[in-house]
Amino acid sequence: MAADVVMPQMGESIFEGTITKWLKKPGDKVERDEPLFEISTDKVDAEIPSPSAGVLKEIKVKEGQTVPINTVVATIDAAGAAAASAPPPASKAEPQKPAAAAPPPPPAAKPGPVAVPSAPAQAAAAAPAREGTRIHSSPLVRRMAKEHGIDLANVPGTGAGGRISKQDIEAVISGGASAPTEPAAEPAYSAPAPPPAPRPAVVPPPAVAAAAQAGPGVPAAHGTQYVPALQLGVARERLYFGNYEVEPLSTMRLKIAEHMVASKHVSPHVYSVDEIDMSKIALLRGKSKEEFERQYGTKLTFMPFFVKAAVAGLRAFPTLNSSLDGTNVVLHKEINIGIAVALDWGLIVPVIKNADEKNILGIQRTMNDLAERARTKKLRPEEVQEGTFSITNPGVFGGLFGLPVISQPNVGILGLGAIEKRPVVINDSIAIRSMCYVTLSYDHRVVDGAIAHQFLHKVKETLENWSEPLV
Repeated sequence: MAADVVMPQMGESIFEGTITKWLKKPGDKVERDEPLFEISTDKVDAEIPSPSAGVLKEIKVKEGQTVPINTVVATIDAAGAAAASAPPPASKAEPQKPAAAAPPPPPAAKPGPVAVPSAPAQAAAAAPAREGTRIHSSPLVRRMAKEHGIDLANVPGTGAGGRISKQDIEAVISGGASAPTEPAAEPAYSAPAPPPAPRPAVVPPPAVAAAAQAGPGVPAAHGTQYVPALQLGVARERLYFGNYEVEPLSTMRLKIAEHMVASKHVSPHVYSVDEIDMSKIALLRGKSKEEFERQYGTKLTFMPFFVKAAVAGLRAFPTLNSSLDGTNVVLHKEINIGIAVALDWGLIVPVIKNADEKNILGIQRTMNDLAERARTKKLRPEEVQEGTFSITNPGVFGGLFGLPVISQPNVGILGLGAIEKRPVVINDSIAIRSMCYVTLSYDHRVVDGAIAHQFLHKVKETLENWSEPLV
């Protein structure tokens, strides 16, 4: 009995995905929930588990292809699992193998390349050891390894489950320990074909090569013009030209670009800014964070307080907890808040479901769990879906404030600036307070400025007069 493997939907506004890597080959045995392939969208770059156990019968969508959600990308033969575990009779198959293997030996024309076979022989000997273990790494790490000629099989991973992190690959690059392994792999690949094919990144198309003499945006000889590599459709590798280089967008960045352009095109963005005195929250957190971490095993950050304040604002002004469906406004009863998480290779927005039902401890634990699994590609599709409002925090990187783009189909997103001590006027006196700018980006088709500023005032009031317990 065959089971279909389909492209999952990784978010409400995501209708397609790109397969970046197959982790199994046709004929391989797979277990239920074992990682089967990797996909990339504008919201998530994730490993997709197998829906059932069996043998991977057929791969219908190749690596690099983008297909709509629910498209069948492979089939798994559940009955094949039993057949794979039962070895075929060896007595009848073995006598016939020598006859089939006899014809290949005659090619004896190997006089010249005597030094070359030794490298492939080493690579072939090492290959079985690498094939048995799957290498866990992000697209960014794989790209960095490819650019510097590093074999990831020789890089020790310090991340969860032996995952190779950006820090691991940077350590190898700075030390240069694994770089020599790449030349051994190239002859093994090109050995069957005597003249190795030139790498596209080294030999650019004529139009780009001619334009390289003039530089980006400057007409080159014979009327040719500099054109980005993506438009030319060349291999997805960097192209190097003297004092500049061309790097195609990753699949995830392409999807982010499409989503952001669509959001700005669909929603008329308006921005409101307010300033919040976070001194009371900062004092509470300062006194409680060590005991909080010791007792509950998780750090106490500022973000759960902002989530609770946003929940209070959304309860008071439910228009911001809505989405637009044609000419209808859909007011959501659940408050599901998406939290933007920065990754090495892009951005993802996992969702805290029913945030209004959680206390500070519950929100903090949920956030830590989602963020950790986002960085290790362990998020499930439903964990980036059904968000009704979003929060992003450029302040964690030192930003004073930002004007974020709305995550469709939401109608609002809250941006948090850095919390820093500033002189402010209180009762005609100058005082030092921990202050924070917050911005609200909202869809003016649904939300008016009056509602937006009342929402921000509610958020401000909740934080400046905090009275809830942490647990």
